[in-house]
Amino acid sequence: MSTPRIPSPPAAESPPRDDFWSWPAAFALTTLLGLLSAAYYALDDVVRGYDAPVLATLVEEVTGMWGLLVLGPLGIRIARRFPPRLHGSMLAHIPGLLGISAAATTWNWGSRAALFPLLGLGPYDYGRMPLRYLMELPKAAIVYVMALAFVTLFDRYREGRERALRVAHLEGSLARAQLQNLHAQLQPHFLFNALNTISSVMYDDVPRADGMITSLSELLRASLRASQSQQIPLAEELAVLDRYLDLMRARFGERLVVQVAVDDGLRAALVPAMVLQPIVENAMQHGAPPPPEPARITLRASVDGGRLSLEVRDNGPGLRGDAPGRGVGLTNTADRLRALYGDAQSLEFADAPGGGLIVRMRMPFRAVPTPAVEDAWSLSAS
Repeated sequence: MSTPRIPSPPAAESPPRDDFWSWPAAFALTTLLGLLSAAYYALDDVVRGYDAPVLATLVEEVTGMWGLLVLGPLGIRIARRFPPRLHGSMLAHIPGLLGISAAATTWNWGSRAALFPLLGLGPYDYGRMPLRYLMELPKAAIVYVMALAFVTLFDRYREGRERALRVAHLEGSLARAQLQNLHAQLQPHFLFNALNTISSVMYDDVPRADGMITSLSELLRASLRASQSQQIPLAEELAVLDRYLDLMRARFGERLVVQVAVDDGLRAALVPAMVLQPIVENAMQHGAPPPPEPARITLRASVDGGRLSLEVRDNGPGLRGDAPGRGVGLTNTADRLRALYGDAQSLEFADAPGGGLIVRMRMPFRAVPTPAVEDAWSLSAS
């Protein structure tokens, strides 16, 4: 049997895009910041008693913020081309800072020099330009460092999120592969036991052995259908179990008495595929009393607090006798429950009142639509 293929983790991501950069949003934000800054300086002029035109202040502040809009993508590219490190990389940002500061100052002068005359404010005086470039440098350095920190933190957050998604994807793939391997181990284990059962009677009672082979083929057909998914409706699981019991009845005859007490409303509950057969098999191997006393097995299902409980009870010696078998069937059942439901499941052994052993499985209660349950009934009847 081939080993299930584990899906490869996602391929390496392409270089990060400006996920947080949207031109309409950036334009709206910079315009809003320009208006707020203009309101601050206009009120400052009023407080100080200065008679400065409000429109001039508005044009200066809004165009200054629009400079961030124009030069922002370039700053992001530089920040990602030279991500800050503990040693050396900050020196690479000095040319970028000087270039962006000079470009921002030139933008301020050019945009205001063009807008002031158009708005009737006369020619724009930006002062002595060589000194203006030097004067704007400290402010540009503050904005540059803040933008560098923001881009770096954003990229680190995104890388961490993508790494977490890749880890979750890999863990999910490994868990699915583990479940598939556990399920695959059950099938040959079950088949070997069934063949041993047939071989034990084939020389003494050929017609009965022939009937057991027919039951085995039907059981394999049903189990193959059930193995298409890790969880199936309880009704379908009971149908597979009934095929197995047909095989065992051919061996034990009237000594095997099985009672299934499951309400119709619980037959839509999802359970792990092939979860009952190893428990029932364990009950017959380790919990059946000596002949001629019949082997009585009772299966019950109930829901309590959002958890489904499945109980398999026998009339054997219980825990006071031999300890319950811990072969491939029970071991894989415990591992599959743990892999599927984590801490929300349990597999317990307890003495039954009046004698016998109870194997109790608990898991989260989840149901499937009614048509799936009807299909399972048709499987049982076929």
